[in-house]
Amino acid sequence: MLIAKTILEQLGGAKFIAMTGAKSFITDGNGLQFKLPSRFARGGTNFVRVTLEPSDLYKMEFFVYRKGRDLEMVDVMSGVYCDQLQTIFTGATGLDVSL
Repeated sequence: MLIAKTILEQLGGAKFIAMTGAKSFITDGNGLQFKLPSRFARGGTNFVRVTLEPSDLYKMEFFVYRKGRDLEMVDVMSGVYCDQLQTIFTGATGLDVSL
């Protein structure tokens, strides 16, 4: 839970949620997953997974999810530093995370 909370704060916390419409947050112990509104982000991305790797860096995965189908990976970035999370998120989705 602590890792997921830290990731959300590094993404921008409440401002991130307000600016992106992110919802349905889930933790798997080593990371954070969440949904984005459909047809809101570039490339149709509507599901994001951020995982803390053993190297203490992050892996960011961007997917398109359609009901009744498997997740379709749009982009993946490994070796991401905490201060790069916002920039990479914006680059992959086209969504600003702060004003």
